[in-house]
Amino acid sequence: MSARDEILGRIRGALADVGEPDPARDVVLDWNYGQPLPMDDVIARFVQRVEDYRAEVVRADEAALPGQITAVLQRHGATAVVVPAGLPEAWRDAAGAAADVVVEQRRQPLPHDELNRIDAVVTASRVSIAETGTIVLDHAPDQGRRALSLVPDLHLCVVREGDVVSDVGEAVGLLGISVASHRPLTWISGPSATSDIELNRVEGVHGPRTLVVLLVG
Repeated sequence: MSARDEILGRIRGALADVGEPDPARDVVLDWNYGQPLPMDDVIARFVQRVEDYRAEVVRADEAALPGQITAVLQRHGATAVVVPAGLPEAWRDAAGAAADVVVEQRRQPLPHDELNRIDAVVTASRVSIAETGTIVLDHAPDQGRRALSLVPDLHLCVVREGDVVSDVGEAVGLLGISVASHRPLTWISGPSATSDIELNRVEGVHGPRTLVVLLVG
């Protein structure tokens, strides 16, 4: 018996008790794409995953949020901050209490060299995923264009607990409106990081070196 005949014989043996030829019907899965993944505590899982990526999570309620924005920027020594034009005014003022603020208008993007000199950016977010610790921006007016979330060394991102979902499928279902509106999507799982062949980790190569998530309850 050849090796080919032996392999095919094993496959036939493994399939001997399969009565349904359609593999999609052979094993019934009690699960639908886009439905929430069973999870004891969605917020706790999200925080755990985000911190696993070496990002910082700061908890705040709505009233304390502006003060936390100021405190985070001061703690990280930011002296120049860019904010998208659609960011809430209270958040913009809070950033201005810590550093010089540049407001980028959607139709007047900052030149590359000017953006490169800015230390930090403050944005909102669209949806976040607990299972993967991922934050998704759809670049609505309160998030600005993609370059704002990639060039500055510090990204301070506001995430509302109500926008945190269980898994990727559930998030994709919520992003349909963004896709239909032809908005780009940026998926952020921790600060930018890469490693060389010797597994030496280098942060800040493809995006912000530091990610701070302001989780608003």
